[in-house]
Amino acid sequence: APGTCSIYGSGHYITFDGKYYDFDGHCSYVAVQDYCGQNSSLGSFSIITENVPCGTTGVTCSKAIKIFMGRTELKLEDKHRVVIQRDEGHHVAYTTREVGQYLVVESSTGIIVIWDKRTTVFIKLAPSYKGTVCGLCGNFDHRSNNDFTTRDHMVVSSELDFGNSWKEAPTCPDVSTNPEPCSLNPHRRSWAEKQCSILKSSVFSICHSKVDPKPFYEACVHDSCSCDTGGDCECFCSAVASYAQECTKEGACVFWRTPDLCPIFCDYYNPPHECEWHYEPCGNRSFETCRTINGIHSNISVSYLEGCYPRCPKDRPIYEEDLKKCVTADKCGCYVEDTHYPPGASVPTEETCKSCVCTNSSQVVCRPEEGKILNQTQDGAFCYWEICGPNGTVEKHFNICSITHHHHHH
Repeated sequence: APGTCSIYGSGHYITFDGKYYDFDGHCSYVAVQDYCGQNSSLGSFSIITENVPCGTTGVTCSKAIKIFMGRTELKLEDKHRVVIQRDEGHHVAYTTREVGQYLVVESSTGIIVIWDKRTTVFIKLAPSYKGTVCGLCGNFDHRSNNDFTTRDHMVVSSELDFGNSWKEAPTCPDVSTNPEPCSLNPHRRSWAEKQCSILKSSVFSICHSKVDPKPFYEACVHDSCSCDTGGDCECFCSAVASYAQECTKEGACVFWRTPDLCPIFCDYYNPPHECEWHYEPCGNRSFETCRTINGIHSNISVSYLEGCYPRCPKDRPIYEEDLKKCVTADKCGCYVEDTHYPPGASVPTEETCKSCVCTNSSQVVCRPEEGKILNQTQDGAFCYWEICGPNGTVEKHFNICSITHHHHHH
């Protein structure tokens, strides 16, 4: 089965092998990479979390996630993703899409990153990575007792020693204590405990036997005490949402949000006089999008993610993710990896004598461009042409240059 590592709220981690721990460091850290052990030079990817202080009590949360795969670097920050292409390295195909509240990046190499656009990130790895990874997410070997393996391959017991070893820049200060925000903000403790008690209440009772609420309750109290510079509710809501998300994954769907408690307004996406967008607490399982009819299917289902989803009407049954609209199939266009081309748009091609276009049945159709002049050069009295011949071939021609005389008329 695929492994999942969760990083959420202010410094809470659940490793691939299910170890829960807290680590609050203000720096960039390796969340997971496969540059490990004997094969440390043969790695193919790394995912870095940039942690910054949130609140005044010393706790930190993940502000940005950087994903390095081949020559591509993706940065998830400020609710969207930025792509940086470097010169060296191989090409790794990936797609990005929005699923409910989340942004999902999936690579062709079996890595999925699911980000709530705030402080929660789930990293899923295909089973082939078992035992080959290292970092704050542990080593994915199905044993949690060796998850605290430092960068120098030592198994330690202290989360501080473990976490500090995975910082990216040696100039970052080491963390020496775990902050206790409720002791520093005692006036917030009772509010936090009262708010977070929903996790232990009957609202979540169907989940209690499947996912232990205790670590999530403690994380919730910790976060609700620590967010004292604005975003108070966001910290509490994210903490509850991360428990609810684990519940959904175990098949226990809880409808916990209300108009007064962490509401999500999906009506905002509806066009005037229409009611297509709805809040789905446990995702939307059966759902045709322009990508799925293009044959782009995810390796791992992410249909359980909560958020706003459209219910498309019969006359426009397909959801177009990029425009956030329900459309007819002929409006879908084509997908080439992470780029979308609308119907009628030309699609770039590597082949010199071909031109490709996206049809309204979502096919990329290429035709040879016979007679197209690729370049002309002159060498003394000789002129050389490269021209596209039949069936995409390139023909070279040369000729004596014709000299044009300019006649002046007075």
